[in-house]
Amino acid sequence: MRVLVVEDEVGLAKLVRQGLRTEGMLADVAVRGEDALWMVDASPYDAICLDVNLPGIDGFETCRRLRSDGVATPILMLTARDDVADRITGLDTGADDYLVKPFDFGELVARLRALTRRPKAVSPEVLRVGDLKLDLSTQRVRRAGQDVPLSVKEVQVLEVFLRHPGEVISRYQLLQGAWDTDYEHRSNVIEVYVRYLREKLDRPFGRNSFETVRGAGYRLRVD
Repeated sequence: MRVLVVEDEVGLAKLVRQGLRTEGMLADVAVRGEDALWMVDASPYDAICLDVNLPGIDGFETCRRLRSDGVATPILMLTARDDVADRITGLDTGADDYLVKPFDFGELVARLRALTRRPKAVSPEVLRVGDLKLDLSTQRVRRAGQDVPLSVKEVQVLEVFLRHPGEVISRYQLLQGAWDTDYEHRSNVIEVYVRYLREKLDRPFGRNSFETVRGAGYRLRVD
């Protein structure tokens, strides 16, 4: 899951981002509504945590503009305002849920997961190619009926492959799908993680699933 956190309180934004990463999610941060608009246009997000009190255009206006632009991504509003009128305004401008500060982080995560399970954002709980399977709800990876322990980042890279079986995936697509926007790019990081997947998911099972396509990227073979 990739989440955009729109919050101008830098300390809180960092805490939320770190917490989401600990939960195995990807998280980017925007401190202004205007930044959120172009970031959503540039990258696909599964959910948006949107603060109401923002410099520039506020959260209500940001939400309204996202919806008017046809963005259907679930939006969870975060705010210190607890007035019924404010909650109504947020929901009427297009928000899907509302969480009042201070909030429990566990509740935030639960609400995000609930939002992404709704029909308009539904995705398969289990990704499978041949005898390779990833359960998204538990992050459990199995090959040929055997559990294969992977790190959080390895699972995130594997998920990109499993969502595009048989397709050539560029290094840029892998970076965009498995790393946050504040990641400090290292030229060989993709090669390193593809090697990890080969060592854990291919070699022990006598397979050659993760194929290098010279000059283009990589492909998860479906045969």
